[in-house]
Amino acid sequence: MTDNKILALKYRPQEFKDLIGQEVMAQTITNAIKLGKTPNAYLLTGIRGVGKTTTARLIAKALNCIKKFDEGEKCKEDEYCHCTEIVNSNHMDILEMDAASKTGIDDIRELIENAKYSPTSAKFKIFIIDEVHMLSKQAFNGLLKTLEEPPPRLKFILATTEVRKIPVTILSRCQRFDLKRVNLEKLFLHLKNIAKKESGSISDGALQLIARTSEGSVRDAISLLDRALISQSINNKEIQEQDVRQMLGLADRSKLILLFKEILSGNQNEACKYLKELIDSGLDAKNFLNDILEILYLFNRRINLGPVEKDLMISESEIQLINEYSKNLDSQDLGIFWQLTIKTMDDLRIVGNENLALEMYVMQLMHLKNIDQKPESTSNFHSNGESLEPKKVLISNNGEQDDEKIKSIYKNQLKNTDQIKTNPVKNPELKSEHLNSLTIRTFKDLIQLATKEKEVELKYDLERNVKLVSFAPGKMNITFNEKLNKNFIKILTEKLLIWTGERWIISLSKEQGEETIYEKNLTNKKGKLAQEMNSEEVKSFLDIFPDAKLIDVTEDNDA
Repeated sequence: MTDNKILALKYRPQEFKDLIGQEVMAQTITNAIKLGKTPNAYLLTGIRGVGKTTTARLIAKALNCIKKFDEGEKCKEDEYCHCTEIVNSNHMDILEMDAASKTGIDDIRELIENAKYSPTSAKFKIFIIDEVHMLSKQAFNGLLKTLEEPPPRLKFILATTEVRKIPVTILSRCQRFDLKRVNLEKLFLHLKNIAKKESGSISDGALQLIARTSEGSVRDAISLLDRALISQSINNKEIQEQDVRQMLGLADRSKLILLFKEILSGNQNEACKYLKELIDSGLDAKNFLNDILEILYLFNRRINLGPVEKDLMISESEIQLINEYSKNLDSQDLGIFWQLTIKTMDDLRIVGNENLALEMYVMQLMHLKNIDQKPESTSNFHSNGESLEPKKVLISNNGEQDDEKIKSIYKNQLKNTDQIKTNPVKNPELKSEHLNSLTIRTFKDLIQLATKEKEVELKYDLERNVKLVSFAPGKMNITFNEKLNKNFIKILTEKLLIWTGERWIISLSKEQGEETIYEKNLTNKKGKLAQEMNSEEVKSFLDIFPDAKLIDVTEDNDA
């Protein structure tokens, strides 16, 4: 009879030695079982498909098997054993609970009530709680005491993909095991072994691509292999790498590198032509951008760490392309490309036509590459929006271009789009009528205006928490202490725009800066007190009233 199980279930590990990539964890658990030092609660963490639930069942089998399961001794087919029922999830003493569907305190109360009873046939009663991070706060609290001091024949095995969401009080009561992503080589060999057992005809390149796409998840890799082998059984031909790419909507990486070469060369027509070919072949937009990120990583690795060594991640022909096209790149370019790629991924959630978003992305990449090669073609602007003549390329004494000067012209153009706001042209309507004739020329003028406009919080920060480095109309350079309001810059900018009709540039400096106005006033006050203490009038007064203290000095403006 043919076994029609899907491959992910058919090749589920039945012994600890079958767990690929988790050898250290498996050895630790089996050693603890041999010594009889098993914890009250296990916590298994890791990404999807690395074997958390499988490991939980293997622990349950090892604890309850009538044979020495942890040493590889197998049960006989003609004798009763708990292992078969545990594998089929129908053992009365091994209770599996999905916390995603049973999140409340009532579900945990029922579980705790059940925990009071001894196991019916097995040595241990075991509760396996999957996706435990989904439990509510009350459910976690209800579980605390039982986890710490369960009945002697009870064990908990918790599994989760989001360990950070589990309260520390729960973590401290469990013995934690982190299941790692499986590396490409082990995953590739595992897939090759399964393909051989299934008599599947699939190339090594296709298996390597499946291993890379699964991102370290064994279940994902086997499921993808299952899809590929089904198509092979119908078409009766060997599955090649290109077939897997079409199945998954992935682009040919060699074509992606060639597309990247056209982008670097500034050949817009050729780049768009390559992109159209990729889209016509069934390209998935998100996969395309993820592949671009991978290529950017490889280029950056080539630039900073030298020649890329051949491994499962990249072929020899691709290494040659990367070595050839990385000559005119630097890390700054790649960093900008990386940020734009991530930004485009966010845009895909909003844009209806993904193909247009990708074409726009490719054109933006070209202009970003040329941004410091053609500075003379870009206009510069004052903060008030008035256009200036284009700046010329600066030449140093030795005849070389001053790259730092050129690049500084464009630094502010590469801000996050959320931060970029068009600077308004002077608009008389923005000014209050009573402020039309007022110009803020000094820091003192600014404080007086804040006082006049009854901006108490702003005035307080300006006087006590801001240290002035430099000040000019339209521009202010400051430093500050830790007590400054977190929205100070935003509030001050908005108020200055309303009061003056201009958007001011407020820069934060690393310099020490002057004392705050409040500190200056205190210093002046101490100086005046010291001066007056030496005056004849105060000395004669203190001779008459020796307990008196001079606490303040004010000037009489009525004289």
